[in-house]
Amino acid sequence: MLKIMQNDKGMNGRLTVLVTGCDGQLGSEIRKLAKSGDCSFCRFLFVDVNVLDICNRAEVHNYFKTNHVDVVVNCAAYTAVDKAELEPEAAFAVNRDGVSVLSECCVEEGAFMIHVSTDYVFDGQGTVPYKESDPLNPTGVYGLSKKEGEDVMREKGVNGIIVRTAWLYSSTGRNFVKTMLRLGSEREQISVVADQHGTPTWAADLAAAILYILQHTDVKNARGLEVYHYTDEGECTWYEFASAIMQMAGKKCQVLPISSDEYPSSCRRPLYSVLDKSKIKERFGLKIPMWDESLQKMLDEFNLKEAWR
Repeated sequence: MLKIMQNDKGMNGRLTVLVTGCDGQLGSEIRKLAKSGDCSFCRFLFVDVNVLDICNRAEVHNYFKTNHVDVVVNCAAYTAVDKAELEPEAAFAVNRDGVSVLSECCVEEGAFMIHVSTDYVFDGQGTVPYKESDPLNPTGVYGLSKKEGEDVMREKGVNGIIVRTAWLYSSTGRNFVKTMLRLGSEREQISVVADQHGTPTWAADLAAAILYILQHTDVKNARGLEVYHYTDEGECTWYEFASAIMQMAGKKCQVLPISSDEYPSSCRRPLYSVLDKSKIKERFGLKIPMWDESLQKMLDEFNLKEAWR
């Protein structure tokens, strides 16, 4: 995980940073880093929907006026990919309309915005890692709602950064790793798709990267909207990911490979969604950990947490 270095160069005092979706995987990891003392260049305001509904225009505008926000890190998102096909209104409400409200407030108050997007904005038919400039062509409601969230930031003229990521997991919340750990304890055998390629990303790594980027960006004078890709390094299939989880966690559950056609899903998932990270590494000098190394660290953290329950 990246180390956040202290450096106030280019900043006038502490920044007031609003983190939305703070109870989710990424928001929780940012909150952990904020408590560690490595981020003293910021004054954080952590909110989730029970405190601030980003879809409520009047509520958000009032919050900005009251708290003098300098930066928004938007971690709020509707991420239930299959469920989105059944309730598109809910997905678009958060992933597009909520982003629109935040964008309006950022433009009006002169705030910088870091927004987290997804590999699902691509169609997954590629064979080489996707660059930020590649054409967007989402195939499901979730991906389309996230794409339109990106679009509205451009339309509103936001100064900020979009960070696309993929296959996010952590020791908190619902995610693939925790599901595999549960199934590994309950079953002798499971089947996992082996023809979808991507990169697992520990939310703690992404959180550190976002704060590192924030510290090394002159947000007061930044103009325009940049797009970056961030995942951990390497690539694998969901089958390989599941197998690594079972092996590292010492589970005896056998993992069997199956095709996407054999796995029931209401949404067509990308067959290939590896993201090219050259741009973010060159711009910020990031050294990104390998996905399996980060997986081991997350499992160690999870086991420690469980031991203290």
